[in-house]
Amino acid sequence: MSSTGPIPVTVLTGFLGAGKTTLLNRILTESHGLKLAVIENEFGEVGVDNQLVISSDEELFEMNNGCICCTVRGDLIRILGRLMKRKDRLDGILIETTGLANPAPVAQTFFTDDEMKQNFRLDAIVTVVDAKHILTHLDAADESVKQVAFADVILLNKTDLVAPGDLDDLEERIHRINAVAKIHRARNCDVPLDRVLNVGGFNLGRATELDPQFLEPEYPFEWAGAYTLPAGMHELVIGHADEMHGHSHEGHEHGHDHEGHDHDHGEDGHHHHHHGNPNELDVVILPVKSLDEADLAAARESAVRVFADWETRLRDGDPVLPGATLQRLLLTDGNGKFPLPVKAPGLHLVFESCGHDPLHIQVKGETVKPGWQQDFHAAHTHNDAVTSVGIRTPGDLDGKRLNDWISELLRVKGGDIYRMKGVLSVKGTTKRLVFQGVHMLFDAKFDREWGAEPRTNTLVFIGKNLDRAALTAAFSACLAT
Repeated sequence: MSSTGPIPVTVLTGFLGAGKTTLLNRILTESHGLKLAVIENEFGEVGVDNQLVISSDEELFEMNNGCICCTVRGDLIRILGRLMKRKDRLDGILIETTGLANPAPVAQTFFTDDEMKQNFRLDAIVTVVDAKHILTHLDAADESVKQVAFADVILLNKTDLVAPGDLDDLEERIHRINAVAKIHRARNCDVPLDRVLNVGGFNLGRATELDPQFLEPEYPFEWAGAYTLPAGMHELVIGHADEMHGHSHEGHEHGHDHEGHDHDHGEDGHHHHHHGNPNELDVVILPVKSLDEADLAAARESAVRVFADWETRLRDGDPVLPGATLQRLLLTDGNGKFPLPVKAPGLHLVFESCGHDPLHIQVKGETVKPGWQQDFHAAHTHNDAVTSVGIRTPGDLDGKRLNDWISELLRVKGGDIYRMKGVLSVKGTTKRLVFQGVHMLFDAKFDREWGAEPRTNTLVFIGKNLDRAALTAAFSACLAT
């Protein structure tokens, strides 16, 4: 930790029984040599190591009424003011909120007071999650949803009580609420301390903070699978093969359930497509060199562009061709057979607009299964009120338009926007503009030079009732012409 500059502040939150006290105990009893002050609202619950808390009656503080959120403007600022007057510098401050608390008022303290901003920096909001019980709370849309939404780091605790597959599904659910939080799995909050202390999570001081991989867009396709095909004439079969072949989901990269999807297999066992016209299915088939992430990402981006293009309409018996062409398969009662000529043998990625079961490809009368497959419709499997909207686009922004838009957005929607973060490229400056916000309060400043790095705008909104299309369009209107 730096010996100069603002003191990093970590806010610990989490629902009752998630393990906040266990984590705080770990931090205070580990041999890290740091001078830490603790501000908590449940005094006496934590055994504090006197070696770490130099003078416990001065450095362990309790909110007067037992609730940080109700007294944040008074008690918290008063206590932080006392800490500023210390002769020996603290390495960090931990603020533990009650399990029922919304962490926003604590975070907002570091935006509203110039003295606070000068002497302290909100390093991260760390939310401890009880892996076994969190789904009950998320479904009930209580304060725990806000705690997940506000988090920079999520400690998925008690993982020994949950099956690994269920943990994967839980992480997906959490990422739909908060796309940019770093998730760490733990038992008894047993994680390296550098994952929760001085992580630079809140102020975007690190270039890796906004990881584009977490800004999952709404893809125009719902499923993709990779097939290894020899050269020759094969056949893409829709519907007919469902009677002969089971609906295996083995090999899915991401598990999911289909609750809420309008898929129907009917009495005849046929696979009906109910997205738009049930007798139309959009398909793109792209040759790909390998299943490495770089090749998969490139194919994904190509498919997005192709799906935005005009379609070629194919009837039963028409050949479906590999290549950058959007092909709309016209089905009869959910069924169709389409010749598939393959000139060059190798891997082929098939993207389809309605992803429920793997498409059946017949090679010499035998069904070839995909060696890799992935669903892209996770965002539709739950109707969580709190979601993430990520925007990533190249180009320079007009500073005035950007400022006017954010000001108006926060005036109108500030109550619904829990968190926002971004790294932006503004016309006329060589430095990155980094901004962050909590509800209607936000802070923006230029940090380092762009250098050789592509000038790409990356930002994320986390909140409720967010309109992805409207946000994306309004942001695009801020680009300099």
